[in-house]
Amino acid sequence: MAKTATNLNSSGATLMNRLSLALMSVAWQTSLVCPAGASDLHVDPVSGYDAGDGVARPVRTLARAIRLAQPGDTIHLKPMVYHDWAAFYNKSGEPDRPIAIDGHGATLEGCDPLDPAGWVEVSPGQYRHDDLLPLTDAIIDRWFFLWDGKLNRMNRCSKGPSEPLKSPGDLQPGEWTFVKDAGRTKAARAGYIHGSFFLRLPAGQSLADAKILIPYRPAGVLIQGTSRHLVIRNLTSTHPYNDGFNLSDSRDIVLENIRAVDCGDDGISAHGDCLYRVDGFTSTGNATGICDTGSSETTYRRVFIRDCLGFDLFFTDTGRYALIDSVIRSSATRAIYLQGRDKPAAPCCLTLDNVLIQRERTVDEIRVSANCRLTARRATFLNLDLQATGGDIHVESCLIGGTVPSSPPRKPRLHLWKDASWRGRGNWYDVDEIRIAHTSFRADDFATLRQLTLSDQDSHWPPPNAGAVRNRSVGAIPERLPSPASP
Repeated sequence: MAKTATNLNSSGATLMNRLSLALMSVAWQTSLVCPAGASDLHVDPVSGYDAGDGVARPVRTLARAIRLAQPGDTIHLKPMVYHDWAAFYNKSGEPDRPIAIDGHGATLEGCDPLDPAGWVEVSPGQYRHDDLLPLTDAIIDRWFFLWDGKLNRMNRCSKGPSEPLKSPGDLQPGEWTFVKDAGRTKAARAGYIHGSFFLRLPAGQSLADAKILIPYRPAGVLIQGTSRHLVIRNLTSTHPYNDGFNLSDSRDIVLENIRAVDCGDDGISAHGDCLYRVDGFTSTGNATGICDTGSSETTYRRVFIRDCLGFDLFFTDTGRYALIDSVIRSSATRAIYLQGRDKPAAPCCLTLDNVLIQRERTVDEIRVSANCRLTARRATFLNLDLQATGGDIHVESCLIGGTVPSSPPRKPRLHLWKDASWRGRGNWYDVDEIRIAHTSFRADDFATLRQLTLSDQDSHWPPPNAGAVRNRSVGAIPERLPSPASP
């Protein structure tokens, strides 16, 4: 694996980011050339005025700009931090005249500073708030506080191992918890809950000095309902309590050069019946890198994912998903999961084309369940196992190998259950074993395995210490893979 595919020179990244922001600032000042009849709308949270039209004078909020936008219009942001979010509800452009948001490098911040008003000191250093914001159980599962610049999840994650909430009396300095009020919850609107948040501060510190931020916004970009023909580009979402980019039943959506950082749940997620494509996406520090569901059809190109908690990639239901020219630095509790519905529902389908997936620090696997199809071409799978409890797996010109970070370290293992179907062609295996149902095969048994599966006739599985040289036509192509600085 080429170092350029996985490593980034930090000083080079800083220079690139500064240059990118400078160019985006120029673009903000000059705007873009729009089609005839289209308008450039501008959003400025400092000098904007929501009673205006966004053209002669910037508006203050994204909500106002989205309400004003018509097919063909582009909403421009400054390359700065906005304590705001972009929500599209049944808002559409036209097939050849989309409504666009160009962030020009802007960041949509999901958190606001804690307001000491409303917090009551119930014991020395411990504070309580009874009505912070409307809540659901799902929100609490994703909740965090941004505490002195650091995400404090209390070791909780919506799609991974999650520790129970502590009792207020067990809190240590720098910790928080939530206690549900059963009485108020019973009387609440259906689906909502009530309760109290508790914070414990270090001795002698006040709420005003604690530098705590609260995630008030559910997403950076939310697209729902009958929304169609939209473009979102050059934008970062950080610190919402749910997803960085959340799309439901929206179609003909294009997202370009976007980032999701330290989000409560998914970096990006499709729900229901979505149809969209992404070109350039960095997902770091989220509960899940990508999580797509329903009957959606999504295509991702030039993706970089790392430092996720629950899942790196999670694809479910009857959708058709594709990941192209992408890098996954896998360290989440679960690496890649495909989970289909029971037949006769359509299968859950994932295509990987020129993708590098490298497992780091802990043991995990690519998991393919029944009624799923995984197709991989020119992919490199390093340091992780593959297990198929069912479904169809087709791998072509792929490299599967590396060293699993177990104790002691070992090579990856492939385990195909009796209901799984495997087709291989032109692959290179550097694995410990391939197990079909209850029978294990090693490199010396490869000829027998080929006869059993009627597959992999032109693949290679050299015995340990054979000194074989891998063909360059196998595995991901480094020159086409993104780095964190160029999503």
